[in-house]
Amino acid sequence: MIEIKVPTVGESISEVTLVKWLKKEGDYVNRDEVICELESEKATFELNAEQAGILHQLAQENAVLNIGDVACTIDETAPKPEGAPAPAPQAAKAEAPKAAAAAPAPTPTPAQSDVKATPVAQAIMSDKQVKPSDVKGSGSLGRILKHDVLDAIANPGRKGGAEAFSREDKHERMSNLRKTISRRLVEAKNSTAMLTTFNEVDMTRIMEIRKQYKDNFKEIHGVNLGFMSFFTKAVCIALQEWPAVNAYISGDELVYHEYCDISIAVSAPKGLVVPVIRNAESLSMAEIEQKVVELAKKARDNKLSPDEMAGGTFTITNGGVFGSLMSTPIINIPQSAILGMHKIQDRPVAINGKVEIRPMMYLAVSYDHRIIDGRESVSFLVRVKELLESPDLLLFGKDPVKTLLEI
Repeated sequence: MIEIKVPTVGESISEVTLVKWLKKEGDYVNRDEVICELESEKATFELNAEQAGILHQLAQENAVLNIGDVACTIDETAPKPEGAPAPAPQAAKAEAPKAAAAAPAPTPTPAQSDVKATPVAQAIMSDKQVKPSDVKGSGSLGRILKHDVLDAIANPGRKGGAEAFSREDKHERMSNLRKTISRRLVEAKNSTAMLTTFNEVDMTRIMEIRKQYKDNFKEIHGVNLGFMSFFTKAVCIALQEWPAVNAYISGDELVYHEYCDISIAVSAPKGLVVPVIRNAESLSMAEIEQKVVELAKKARDNKLSPDEMAGGTFTITNGGVFGSLMSTPIINIPQSAILGMHKIQDRPVAINGKVEIRPMMYLAVSYDHRIIDGRESVSFLVRVKELLESPDLLLFGKDPVKTLLEI
């Protein structure tokens, strides 16, 4: 009998939550097959079978386990049942659940489907052509049960069949990730002298460039030309000109970074995560866009590793994708500043003495006043604005004509 223990996933992580069993009690599992999902305070990761055999679960779903605790055992002496699927030849671990899902079965189980529903509920939804999005699950982790589907059918148009003027309360345990987010936000408010400065940027030139070159850019680089590469480039140039914004306080010392590791705030299914683009100052526009797409996909799939979220010298967050017109972003400690992007909105502005309608975006920089003075924060944001309104400067941070004339 082999014990499968919770592995070490980071220096500061002492416990994890067993989110979901992907294999049932008594199932025969192949070596390296994914058997469950675990969630730490920083990321979700998978636990694999160390040997082939019969699975015996020792921990329940939603249980909090310490590092080194035994999650399950595998009886490697048990004979392989007839008809059990063979292991995928040299398949990547991430593909193991897909291989299991390919096995013929009358009804997909929750482990074999993206829909969190019991087999009976899944069958009823399929028969009655009910969309999972129209049903509110009342089971563990939002799993859809039989009576949830029947309620939705009996009350069309009312999600979950909830009665009007309902006064019921739902209690749900906070995930490790949500606990960490809560703790860090309170710590940021209580341990920094946080202020916010605002400005606005005319997005006309960037939108013209995207319209003119987006098709050619995607054809050559295989990725869309988004706004994030422009903002990341502008931020990196401004950070190198105003190093205090790219620094942090460590005890009685100020630590200045000579590189730009840009954290990108991404809304994931289980909460806000901030994966990091390393050495963004050295990347091209295409490389930045490719990295943003890669990290965003991993965030949506809960596949970010702790290393991909560790560190970061400055954060960019985009509330505009949700319609936010203006906000005060909170510092991602131990960093000293964060840039908030917002919704692009056509507004009348004065251009050379005339009123014109321009696509404008409000920008906000929250900063730790202990290390960054008002002059530095305002000058940093003004520089970002200048670079975004004249994207030609992003090539090397200077006006080409002034550089030519050496003035």
